[in-house]
Amino acid sequence: MKDFFRSITAAEYALWGGSVLAIVLSFILLHNTDYLNLAGSLIGATALILVAKGNIAGQILCVVFSVYYGFVSYFTHYYGEMITYLGMTAPIAVAAVVGWLRHPFRGDRKEVEVNALRAREYPIILAAAGAVTAAFYFILRALGTANLLWSTVSVTTSFTAMVLAQRRSPFYAAAYALNDVVLIILWTLAAQNDAEYYALVVCFGVFLANDLYGLFNWLRMQRRQTKIAQETKNRPPMS
Repeated sequence: MKDFFRSITAAEYALWGGSVLAIVLSFILLHNTDYLNLAGSLIGATALILVAKGNIAGQILCVVFSVYYGFVSYFTHYYGEMITYLGMTAPIAVAAVVGWLRHPFRGDRKEVEVNALRAREYPIILAAAGAVTAAFYFILRALGTANLLWSTVSVTTSFTAMVLAQRRSPFYAAAYALNDVVLIILWTLAAQNDAEYYALVVCFGVFLANDLYGLFNWLRMQRRQTKIAQETKNRPPMS
């Protein structure tokens, strides 16, 4: 545990601290009284900084956040978000936990081994995302989902991000960043009827900043891990 905290840089502490501060201030200033929303947002922000470090604890917190967010979406009639997070995101997050546990970098579970996807995997992921999106569109329309278009787009970005995270690709963070933008739009629309939901707009704005950092850090992790692997391969055997 001490080694983990030493591994977090000052910039990462600042990002996490700023994220927590923004979420708490928005909660207070908007006179929000839903402490479950506050707790969930703080869990999400903490999960993202851990995922950005490639730490398995972050994926475990993602499972917790997915369940929380699914219930919040139900009460605001965003059935697309509810079904996506409870029926898709949470199960894939569980699969990601298993996958990350099986692929620690050099046996250290504080950092997952970054995976470089094969070129043929991307069309398969995109085709799967398209199929899931098409199916969800009709399901969400039948349920009378609010803001159907954006809710459907959220399915696409969520599915793509979760699959890339499960496959340990740095580009999971780029897909999540796109998803954050969609969610900012969705909750801004919801806030037109209830100003308390602006707290979730701030929350996903914070998530966007964390996911952009996650993309930067995973690409850096990938370069470092590749260099270490190459140096180990080229090292002469001990006599």
